[in-house]
Amino acid sequence: MKLLGLQIPNYTFPGVINDKLFDQVAMLAGTAERAGFDSVWVMDHFYQLPSIGPRTDPMLEAYTVLAGIAARTKKIRLGSLVTGVTYRNPAFLAKVVTTLDIVSSGRAILGIGAAWNEDEHRGYGYEFPPVGERISRLEEALQICRAMFREEAPTFEGRYYRIQGALNFPRSIQPNGPPIMIGGGGEQRTLKLVAQYADMCNVFGDAATVRHKMEVLARHCETVGRDPGTIVKTRLGSLIIRKSDAEAERAFEQVLNHPGINPDWARAAFIVGGPDRVVEQAQTLLDAGLDGLIFNMPHMEDPEAIALAGQTLAALRQPAAAR
Repeated sequence: MKLLGLQIPNYTFPGVINDKLFDQVAMLAGTAERAGFDSVWVMDHFYQLPSIGPRTDPMLEAYTVLAGIAARTKKIRLGSLVTGVTYRNPAFLAKVVTTLDIVSSGRAILGIGAAWNEDEHRGYGYEFPPVGERISRLEEALQICRAMFREEAPTFEGRYYRIQGALNFPRSIQPNGPPIMIGGGGEQRTLKLVAQYADMCNVFGDAATVRHKMEVLARHCETVGRDPGTIVKTRLGSLIIRKSDAEAERAFEQVLNHPGINPDWARAAFIVGGPDRVVEQAQTLLDAGLDGLIFNMPHMEDPEAIALAGQTLAALRQPAAAR
């Protein structure tokens, strides 16, 4: 397994007031780093998502939070899962992510996708074009970001975006810029963009769905003449881990009772269990063609669960015979 990530999907912690909010976030990231996770991710949203909590729940701006985490950690990689292409001018986004790479001493990842939350777009006054146009914007943004990471003063003229001799100094710490992750599993266009432009990709779904998406990606790679092994392939899901299966199932029942939760979706999206069961289910996903796993975890005010998850899942980096 090449990558083990923790996503922080909310900033609602019982008893934590605003002036202590970031301290809590930094503590969670530090716990993940010490426990064996190699990346921390935040959402690029302005409202909380319905499946997680009320839209009025706290939501911090992604890159400000990532820069703060960078200053409180030493080695864990940092990214947004994923940046909505419609929320920032692509050249500005390249500058932001390059700055994060400088602040973190070379730990930034550019996660980017076509954006989907119409409610946020309406509230903040962003244009929300049809999905086909958003994906076309994504392709132009990928070209601009790659050029600004790799070239001295690139120029690009597209249908939606343009740059003219754009400067991006200082250069990033990582050669050729932070790696680019594309989020999404659209089979006709999104996975084709992965084959063309991405260093990493992230998909959703159970093992059968993941296996199918990886097969589609492999075909796109063959078409453009790329080795799919050069792309780090991950899946985002949810995890409830406790010391025993019974404890984990009790915690999962609380999730199922949460307002707005679709039980069928939750059962498909979550891995639930004690360490042995979690390793077994995670290995099934890796066997579907993945190089890494990214998890968010309900009840993130409990750092012990993050520590247990990191220590348990880090074992997947070892050959099965050595576990």
